[in-house]
Amino acid sequence: MLNNVNLLEKFEKMSYTINLRSLQVYNLLNNFRLTRLKCKKRMSTATKKETNEQEASTEETTHFGYQTVKESEKVRKVHKVFEDVAKSYDLMNDVMSIGIHRIWKDIFLERLGPCHGTRLLDMAGGTGDIAFRYIKYLANIPNPKNRQSHVTISDINQHMLDVGQERAKDLKYITQSLPQMSVEWKCENAEKLTFPDNSFNAYTIAFGIRNCTHIDRVLSEAYRVLQPGGRFMCLEFSHLTNDVLQWLYDQYSFQVIPPMGQILAGQWDPYQYLVESIRKFPQQEEFKKMISAVGFQMVQYENLSFGVTSIHSGFKL
Repeated sequence: MLNNVNLLEKFEKMSYTINLRSLQVYNLLNNFRLTRLKCKKRMSTATKKETNEQEASTEETTHFGYQTVKESEKVRKVHKVFEDVAKSYDLMNDVMSIGIHRIWKDIFLERLGPCHGTRLLDMAGGTGDIAFRYIKYLANIPNPKNRQSHVTISDINQHMLDVGQERAKDLKYITQSLPQMSVEWKCENAEKLTFPDNSFNAYTIAFGIRNCTHIDRVLSEAYRVLQPGGRFMCLEFSHLTNDVLQWLYDQYSFQVIPPMGQILAGQWDPYQYLVESIRKFPQQEEFKKMISAVGFQMVQYENLSFGVTSIHSGFKL
């Protein structure tokens, strides 16, 4: 009997020792597993960080004026420029063109020659300069069939749109005051529009396309949202056809415009950028080829003021 009791005690001690060791082994393995998971997580984080850094370093570069910057950086910088000058945008254009931009825009609308029933998308049209001329133009021609016209003013910068909408209210260029015209304001990226295909029969962009990072994408989107038979028109600062005049224009641009911007609007850098962006914009013939490349037909351009600006036009046929 005593031997049985001793044997039972030994068995209990052995079981306890085995269980204790099993628990120790379990804890050891569990700690190893947790350490492994932590290391794996750290490695994953480090790999992700390294991947992001590699992606950032391999991101395509572009120009911001004469600076070379990453594409994402240009978007931010351009946005900041127009955010800063939104309220003085008309003054900025007056400074850069000695007031002649108003005549260029009038000629631009005359070349478009809209008729009643036109659905116009005016891109980079934040302050409404082109849209207001469009509304006024249609108001001055007969509309015997009472056709309804439309204009969507779109810009990537909400500050510019806010300024334009305030101006529209002052001029009563709003849908409620225009019986045969509907007006819409929408914040959009010209490189990736949300409008359906074939939404408009006219597309205008004035002094805006050179600020876009991918001009080819802007042109492709313009083609997509236009109806067959629709017309694309672009008014943009360009390059003079005479070397002597170009040299004089350069002196005025770089020596006069930024200081005038500082004096009149308290802004030097935006004016410096805008002058540089003009010089980086493609020559007339090169831009014409870009417009044709996305599918536009009957592409042509007209120089204004010896090429200080140009009107480019094409049709979706």
